[in-house]
Amino acid sequence: MTSDRSVRPGSSRRRRVLIGLVATTGALVLAACSGPSSGNQNTSANTASGSAPSSGGPLHVSVISHGTSGDAFWNVVKNGATDAGKQLGVTVDYQSDGDPGAQSKLIDNAVAQKVGGLVVSMANPDALKNSIDNAVKAGIPVITINSGGDKSAAFGALAHVGQDEGIAGQEAGKRFKDAGKSKLLCVIHEAGNVGLNQRCDGAKQGFGGTVTNLQVDINNPTDVESRIKGALQADPAIDAVLALNPQVAVNAVSAAKGANAKAQIATFDLNADVVSAIKAGDVQFAVDQQQYEQGYLPVVMLKLYHDNANTVGGGRPVLTGPGFVDKSNVDKVAQYATRGTR
Repeated sequence: MTSDRSVRPGSSRRRRVLIGLVATTGALVLAACSGPSSGNQNTSANTASGSAPSSGGPLHVSVISHGTSGDAFWNVVKNGATDAGKQLGVTVDYQSDGDPGAQSKLIDNAVAQKVGGLVVSMANPDALKNSIDNAVKAGIPVITINSGGDKSAAFGALAHVGQDEGIAGQEAGKRFKDAGKSKLLCVIHEAGNVGLNQRCDGAKQGFGGTVTNLQVDINNPTDVESRIKGALQADPAIDAVLALNPQVAVNAVSAAKGANAKAQIATFDLNADVVSAIKAGDVQFAVDQQQYEQGYLPVVMLKLYHDNANTVGGGRPVLTGPGFVDKSNVDKVAQYATRGTR
């Protein structure tokens, strides 16, 4: 696991949880195991085929996210899951679909295949509830990641791995407040994604000044840039823009330049373009939820549960963020982003 603890604040409790988890993982991994590999991984680790959940036999884990094909963020999640699978001898397959109905069907298919464990992101928890209920009833352990942490325990999942979106939003808002900003534009790029609304709600709490939400469609980058530019031109008092996605952050940088606006821009999550923008001073900071951990840790946790009936977190989420990347640490983080693990 390649998390850089220095780039994010964390409670002593969370550090103890993650340190203990890493130590236990070390006992499971063969002495010859390698660290995270570079680039995107194959969808499945080449190990034995899956079996019904039990304490014996090989383990097959299905990771089903709401990401879209080729999305840089979810590629890092996939890298984490497949790296963990290779290191621990677990078969891992990764599938994704941004449509909640289609994602639910992927879960149903995994249950029908009697996989040994499920890792599911829940951008739209209610749409997935029946499918997750069926998985739990079938005796398949489920760990939720990224989104929907507030519904995870109620749905019967063993644990949730991710960041608290409200807390992350608050911390982002505080950063803008400390920079002396007074009017914030929060750009929501996916309708119906509860986590994005939680980020903006948190930003309002942390910011203290005026916060306006702007709804855009990430599938239409030209329109995203046009809408942000229009908002900045319509209200020159906007002096801060919070994007909730790296691609949107890049669009916001172009929009601000096109509108001759001096608003500072920050974003959630990292990619190579955001790293470059931070270095250039076009983006002030990125909220880093360290999504590699969101792929890696659940596979470790399911392996521990499969082999030793261990659970992690004590009923509370295992938090992977928020961390912050800015000019003070971007050079160090950049090398990990390049290899696909940040």
